[in-house]
Amino acid sequence: MTENLHSPQRRLIELRIEHADLDNLIDRTDPLTPLDELTLRRLKKRRLVLRDQIAVLEATLEPPEPA
Repeated sequence: MTENLHSPQRRLIELRIEHADLDNLIDRTDPLTPLDELTLRRLKKRRLVLRDQIAVLEATLEPPEPA
């Protein structure tokens, strides 16, 4: 059971949830009262890092397509 808590599939789900949460937070930023520029850049950078981590994890979990 402990193995399931640390499985790559579970990690992928966690990364996707965090990425979606950041998407929502960034999209909900009110243009009239935006987050400060530094905070917004940090959120977007974190979102990119998550996207890259998701892509790497998906590549390791999904078998390569035959040529």
